[in-house]
Amino acid sequence: MRKFFKALLVIIIIIVIAAGAFALYVSQRSIPKYPVQKINIKAEVTPERIAQGQKLASMLCHSCHYNENTGEFTGRELTDAPQFGKIYSANITHDSIVGIGNWSDGDIIYFIRTGIKPDGQYVPPYMPKLTHISDEDLNSIIAFLRSDNSWVKANTTHMPESKPSFLTNFLVTIGAAKPFDYPTHPIPGPDTGNKVEWGKYIALYQMECYSCHSKSFAKNNYYEPEKSPGFFGGGNEMYNIDGKEIHSLNITMDKNTGIGNWTEADFIKAVTTGILPNNQPALRDPMHPYVNLSDDEVSAIYAYLQTVPAVNNKVERKF
Repeated sequence: MRKFFKALLVIIIIIVIAAGAFALYVSQRSIPKYPVQKINIKAEVTPERIAQGQKLASMLCHSCHYNENTGEFTGRELTDAPQFGKIYSANITHDSIVGIGNWSDGDIIYFIRTGIKPDGQYVPPYMPKLTHISDEDLNSIIAFLRSDNSWVKANTTHMPESKPSFLTNFLVTIGAAKPFDYPTHPIPGPDTGNKVEWGKYIALYQMECYSCHSKSFAKNNYYEPEKSPGFFGGGNEMYNIDGKEIHSLNITMDKNTGIGNWTEADFIKAVTTGILPNNQPALRDPMHPYVNLSDDEVSAIYAYLQTVPAVNNKVERKF
């Protein structure tokens, strides 16, 4: 019996040492670089694409890259997901040194779809990868980034280097966070004549609403969003600009804990103005009203959400 416990103790010590060594390795490793595939694409710039690109950028890029002090997309510290570390978004203005002025259209497209910069550096989960967005929408974003809009004019403001957390390094180490594959086929836009499919495209592939409104950023399935734990059931831990913890709301059609009692008009008003029905408190930072979405687009999202399985998950509002 004594030999058994001695052997058990040795095994435990070995496990503890191995775990400690692995933890030390994870904490000290840097985010790896990856091979870069050169994409030969030149997006045609048209007034229509610039307008659509500005609309998309106002909803996809503005919240992270817009700096109140510069009035441009010069980047800022991201405080709404501190679990990923002390993170700064990049300068994506026309500046050729600290911005993306020297990036080709193919460089930008490849980065947005995969998360890999032209130098091979990978940007972990705190940077959304629009792997499913349509080619046309992506070309529109490029057209806007190439435009003379004041948000993207050349600016030399430099952001500090991000300091990823242990969680980020761990996810990268085990392969849970890694670059997305570049699509091997064209990605068409949605059939806007099919309301549910249109809403699905906006909610999953264009705006990626599920990313915040499912259970956890770290556990989302970005290849197959519907397989994300707690899909649209809310509860994802987030923080507002003041550092206060909040949890994303359940927006499935569950009548007790979700939005199953909301009318379509209630949903459109909440998404576009931030005002909730029945005199409930307004939407809170980091969720901002999507003023640039049309009523038809929000109506399509509502139609799609009606097809999503209801999740019974009560999310308490802390303030």
